[in-house]
Amino acid sequence: MADPESGINIKIADEELKGRYSNLLRITHTREEFILDFINVVPPQGAVTARIVTSPGHLKRILHALGDNLKRYEDRFGEIVEAAEPEGGTLN
Repeated sequence: MADPESGINIKIADEELKGRYSNLLRITHTREEFILDFINVVPPQGAVTARIVTSPGHLKRILHALGDNLKRYEDRFGEIVEAAEPEGGTLN
């Protein structure tokens, strides 16, 4: 897969092409990094399906990219209604 903006050839393994399902995100951090645990919860338990560890500076770029893409999505398909919090409170 070529990234036209950077000109970098990006490889992705067949297993990664399948993607991972997540219905919960747990975020923790230290001074040096943010840890994003994407979790699939099927009561009575959940399992981490992917963990992303990144620097604070890169996380900020990710947030901007997500915001830009969310805006483009809503401009094209309409406003997304935010989902209600899960029963039993939140997991942060």
